[in-house]
Amino acid sequence: MTERSSENRLGAYLAARRALVTPEQVGLPTAPNRRVPGLRREEVALLAGISADYYLRLERGRDDNPSTQVLEALARVLLLDDVETDHLLGLVVTRPRARRPRRAERVPDRLHHLLAALDVPAFVEGRTFDVLAANPLATALSPRLAPGRNRLRSLLLDPEEREFHDDWDRAVVDAVAAFRHTVGDDIADPRAVELVGELSLASARFRSVWARQDVRRLDGNTTDVHHPVVGTLRLHRDKLPVDGLVLVVYYPDVDSDAAEKLGLLASLTTADAGTSVSADAARDRSGH
Repeated sequence: MTERSSENRLGAYLAARRALVTPEQVGLPTAPNRRVPGLRREEVALLAGISADYYLRLERGRDDNPSTQVLEALARVLLLDDVETDHLLGLVVTRPRARRPRRAERVPDRLHHLLAALDVPAFVEGRTFDVLAANPLATALSPRLAPGRNRLRSLLLDPEEREFHDDWDRAVVDAVAAFRHTVGDDIADPRAVELVGELSLASARFRSVWARQDVRRLDGNTTDVHHPVVGTLRLHRDKLPVDGLVLVVYYPDVDSDAAEKLGLLASLTTADAGTSVSADAARDRSGH
């Protein structure tokens, strides 16, 4: 996806992760005149129990089918967690795979009904973080959660997102890593290729984070967000898979300050909707 890893994805991943591990982290001494912050190729090979020549072949794409034992040894040296190790194993080409055309993402009616029934902000997103459906309280919490928006694009390119998130940079790192995990090895997905290309051109921060090749799940957590009307809210977020889509729900602790503010936001949203309906009715009566 507009990166060297599209040609040699295994080698690019190994090189990126090698650059992030310091000698101290793996028990190696650090020389005062050391030129690289991460590990050298020969150091990775030594710690993994393979020859330096073989590791060089892996990074340069001359061997794209190493054994699972070799990859797990490399994962240990590179300090990869379970999600990152699974990603590393998935980069190995074991046999040709026919790719079927991906179906258009469609939100089933029951999910629309569920969104309408929830009294907390909730929306449905696709695999590339496109917002496919949302309830009114979600869009009241953030207009960037409206259907048709892309959460990764909004996070990186919309200035309002820097004010909305308590730790914008952490949100970017987590979202980019989760995007890479979600997309996986499907480098032929046109939507993913389009999005990565756009963000690579438009955002220096995206380019730097994408180059790290971080991979992680972005599941439940607790976050502070800043709303321009009701102020700061501490909300929990859960992501629930449903029929190949993801239902994302934000909710506060019971009887918390955030719950009170979310209730106020809900009342303002209802009042705005009532005003809009009244205005529409008045126009209908006047014949305009």
